[in-house]
Amino acid sequence: MTTETILVANVKCNGCATTIKNELQKIEGVSDVTVDKDADSITLSYPDNERKMIIDRLHELGYPEATEKNGLLLQLKSYASCMVGRIHNLQA
Repeated sequence: MTTETILVANVKCNGCATTIKNELQKIEGVSDVTVDKDADSITLSYPDNERKMIIDRLHELGYPEATEKNGLLLQLKSYASCMVGRIHNLQA
């Protein structure tokens, strides 16, 4: 099991944090997901050799690793993911 803090781009609010947390917890073996929107970071535990799957999922949601190129398309994806998280927060 690996515990890591990953720096990402485009985390703007609690809606973003909710989407990230919910989506990463769907990956088998991922646990203890914490999103720090002020530090643009995600701390989580995951099975060894699953990092690529996590980074790929974050990229799909519009939250690329801070070392990746962050183009307009990824920024737009992050806004859509943010809205999903905000709606989820309203329902909770």
